[in-house]
Amino acid sequence: MSIRYLKTGKSESDKESDNEKVVQIVSDTLKKIENEGDTAVRELAIKFDNYAPESFRLSQDDIDALIAKVSPEDMEDIRFANAQVTNFAKVQLASMTDVEVQTLPGVILGHKNIPVQSVGCYVPGGKFPMVASAHMSVATAKVQVYRV
Repeated sequence: MSIRYLKTGKSESDKESDNEKVVQIVSDTLKKIENEGDTAVRELAIKFDNYAPESFRLSQDDIDALIAKVSPEDMEDIRFANAQVTNFAKVQLASMTDVEVQTLPGVILGHKNIPVQSVGCYVPGGKFPMVASAHMSVATAKVQVYRV
């Protein structure tokens, strides 16, 4: 008796085609942001999240009001997750050391970890906000910044 599949996944060529489309969309999106700055970010926020604030920069009062809406249990979970990600990011950072070696006379090879001055992070909102995206992006970047 042979095996009969009721459903199969996408073919390799379909998956490859889908991946190429994703790469193109992401590349175009990043170019748009690079060329148009905040104007592009505003368009994308409206397109993806129907979000069009007067300013993307929150005041301390805005931040405090939003935090006040979070339950104590959720706040505890958020702090716990942030501590876990931050601690691991510190271990990762400690493992990444600068390297320089002369492999032949006059041939010097190596790498150097240089923190960036600023970073933008997309944290999905909407029906299913991904709080972990903020931890993984922001907390990790903050560990790198405070290294200097």
